[in-house]
Amino acid sequence: MDTLQSEIAAAAARLVVEEGLEYGPAKRRAVKQMGLGARTALPDNDAVEDAVREYIGLFCADTQPAELAALRRLALTWMERLAEFRPYLGGAVWHGTATRLSDIYLQLFCDDPKSAEIALIEHQVDYTPRTVTGFHGESVEALSISSMSRELGEPVGVHLLVYDHDDLRGALKPDTKGRTPRGDLAAVRALVEESEHG
Repeated sequence: MDTLQSEIAAAAARLVVEEGLEYGPAKRRAVKQMGLGARTALPDNDAVEDAVREYIGLFCADTQPAELAALRRLALTWMERLAEFRPYLGGAVWHGTATRLSDIYLQLFCDDPKSAEIALIEHQVDYTPRTVTGFHGESVEALSISSMSRELGEPVGVHLLVYDHDDLRGALKPDTKGRTPRGDLAAVRALVEESEHG
């Protein structure tokens, strides 16, 4: 990766950590802030994630582990509530780069795509339906809720991405770094227990 891409990755990482932006918007805003042209080659998400880890290590090492643990506990709570829909945790909360500004992304693998929405209605959970880009670039229905984190003392966005049960096989292929891109209930429970006894 060239120096310019490293600089863009570092600037994007700051926006991710300090403003809670997702990687794509953070990269585009970083390019704009740096006064670069719209066609500037962007660093890939792995480079941004490395820069985010570096930024957290330098500037947030004292606060980020507790914030991450709080987000993982909140994610676990929702995963237990939605266990019948085979929930998986992805994104920064799973990969360990989340801060208090990060949202939680849960992927649900349902036999009937409407069943998760019906469950939220039955439990009187307010949500906003929207369409987002899924992990294969396809459009996926997302149910976004705001959930209070007592530990953080503020609401956290929890996004439930609803997939077909058959999509689960492709969802577990390792990413470019050879890591599992998302974790199931048992994996997240293990992370939470590890942070509590760590």
